[in-house]
Amino acid sequence: MKLLITGGAGFIGSEFVRQGVKKGFDVVVVDKLTYAGDLERLKEVENKIKFYKADITNKELIEHIFKTEKPDVLVHWAAESHVDRSILDPSIFIETNVKGTQVLLDVAKESNIKQFINIATDEVYGELGEEGQFYEDTPLNPNSPYSVSKASADMLGRAYYRTYKLPVITVRPSNNYGWWQYPEKLIPVVILKALNEEPIPVYGTGQNIREWLFVSDCADAVFQIMEKGKEGEIYNVGSGEERRNIDVVKSILQILNKPESLIEFVKDRPGHDYRYSLNTEKIQKEIGWKAKIKFEEGIEKTVKWYLDNMEWVEKKLKHLKDYWEKVYR
Repeated sequence: MKLLITGGAGFIGSEFVRQGVKKGFDVVVVDKLTYAGDLERLKEVENKIKFYKADITNKELIEHIFKTEKPDVLVHWAAESHVDRSILDPSIFIETNVKGTQVLLDVAKESNIKQFINIATDEVYGELGEEGQFYEDTPLNPNSPYSVSKASADMLGRAYYRTYKLPVITVRPSNNYGWWQYPEKLIPVVILKALNEEPIPVYGTGQNIREWLFVSDCADAVFQIMEKGKEGEIYNVGSGEERRNIDVVKSILQILNKPESLIEFVKDRPGHDYRYSLNTEKIQKEIGWKAKIKFEEGIEKTVKWYLDNMEWVEKKLKHLKDYWEKVYR
């Protein structure tokens, strides 16, 4: 079976590519290689995949790739994904996440594809208070430019299933973390700043709660959804591992043996969602999937990976200093 994977040089997409190669799939990767994409992530499988540098909004190029490769399944990971960047400039999020998804859906519609796996996010649901969970039929209520763009892509996929009978399955994962994550998201930012003994910026008072899913578990869930999922269905992919941001920060400091005095509370992010929590009964019942990696194990693996791969991280730091200044000041 041939998989076409968009965003396959990204953080989660590359994990999916690496697992796909190990499973024996014929893998074609499409990635624009923005600041967040990196072929280093695919080094161990580079001779076993076909790679196209392409922008998913370029319909002619996407059509050419489909005609050349004739994929059986499209797994759509490509996205602008960082809420803070979407607050600074929403336009590229609308362009890539909405228009790019529509281009892929249109081309897939003309290509008799067997399956279109549309990767969304738990953020499309909006926010929760202390209690409750998001179910697959919870109405969408996104609050940031990023989550609005992902909700649009999510709804487009479901509209193409309903209107054109395109075999779309929608996947809504919770916050991913793990190896190879670009150091703009909370966990790698904390690791790097703690290692350099720099102030660690924490929004507000750090009480916001996220559900943390280890990247290899997320990729594994999508493979199982490909195999056992039903067309037109939505599947939440979560771990049940909820943590306050401040507790995530403290657990990293503890692993690195760094003082909590490094924590610096900064002005809260505009429109900051308080809590996300996914109900995963559906995927457990219908697919038989459950997350394997507990947060304590995952965060240890993640910190160790960054310590072992500082050369890769150092290359990224040059481009991040100005960005951090903009966001956290």
